[in-house]
Amino acid sequence: MNNWYLLAAIPVFGLLIVVHELGHFLTAKWAGIRVEEFGLGLPPAIVGFRKRDRGGWEVLWFGQGRDLQENTQTPLSGASGGVSAGAETSQHTIYSLNLLPIGGFVRMPGETGDMYDAEGHYDEGSFAAKSAGKRIIVLCAGVLMNVILAMILFTVAYTTGEPTFPPVIGQVQAGSPASQAGLKANDKIISINGQSVASFDDVVTQVDQAITNSHAKSGNVPVRLQVQHKGMRAPVAITVNAQVSPPANQGHLGVVRGPTVFVHSPAWQAPFKGIVQTFTTTRQFLVGIEQMIVGAIQPQLLGPVGIVKLTGQVAQSTPDLGLWPILNFTAILSLNLAIVNILPFPALDGGRVVLVLIEVLRGGKRLKPEREGIINLVGMALLLTLMVAITVSDVVHWGG
Repeated sequence: MNNWYLLAAIPVFGLLIVVHELGHFLTAKWAGIRVEEFGLGLPPAIVGFRKRDRGGWEVLWFGQGRDLQENTQTPLSGASGGVSAGAETSQHTIYSLNLLPIGGFVRMPGETGDMYDAEGHYDEGSFAAKSAGKRIIVLCAGVLMNVILAMILFTVAYTTGEPTFPPVIGQVQAGSPASQAGLKANDKIISINGQSVASFDDVVTQVDQAITNSHAKSGNVPVRLQVQHKGMRAPVAITVNAQVSPPANQGHLGVVRGPTVFVHSPAWQAPFKGIVQTFTTTRQFLVGIEQMIVGAIQPQLLGPVGIVKLTGQVAQSTPDLGLWPILNFTAILSLNLAIVNILPFPALDGGRVVLVLIEVLRGGKRLKPEREGIINLVGMALLLTLMVAITVSDVVHWGG
């Protein structure tokens, strides 16, 4: 693989993170929550931008200006607090770029569990001051935005064209069984052993099945084809003696598929296909998670390193297959991010939602900030440990 294609991970990851955090950001603004910082990547900070009270923008280098905020959100913070009395604050959001390119965040006051004063009053602009319903909306907004992004990407993919491979022969290798049987380039295969084929993949599958059913270990296996020669209307019957053990880089028949045909969906139809594909992929993810939990299948996990490698491999197919592979891959990653984040695990969006729901079930009585912080601390520690283990595995198997 050309390593330059690995750079495709930058716009892919960037899009997923921006859209996810934009969901939190927009709903926080809607809920009347003061957003202190909208960050891409994780600290330490490189550079930030913030609007001045008197107009214009200021540049903040290496975390400058964060000390004017009343608190700093971390993954270990709770989701029910306020702010400290007398802290000097800025009402404008810092838009920052941070050093570690493995995520993003929206920092709001009221996520650390600190009270505004001795009576327990919250800052009106804090996350904690809002109703349980609004807090749940803010927490779930990132997940919803990733689902919407997947729908849009699938829709664009269907519009730009789905690559298909008709059962048409592009090339017949010299001396192969197909050549000996009289097959030629541009011949269209209609059926194999009485089974109709709709794509070149069907051709490969049917030939493999015929050889498997023959139980032959070597030699040739006769395969009956219905073939339509170019320029002719009626198909003809041709029998090809498929090789059980063909030479390297040659299939059982000795044919190469024809050119890729792109099928473009009409603009009115593509959104429906995009929505259906989103729900289908989501269902497949959930079924996969269930099967991993019950032990029906082995867990297959990729960390950032593994995803970067896979992104590069998908991007490398773009010159031949167009934008379809990278658009679909990004949509799948977006759904993956949404599902993982909504899992009821501490430190994730889903875990924070659970804490708010517990508060509702307790009649509005909130968990102690210290207890909530410990829950998120344990969850984040487990997540970081898992990420490190997966990353080590990805690095070890990089060339595999």
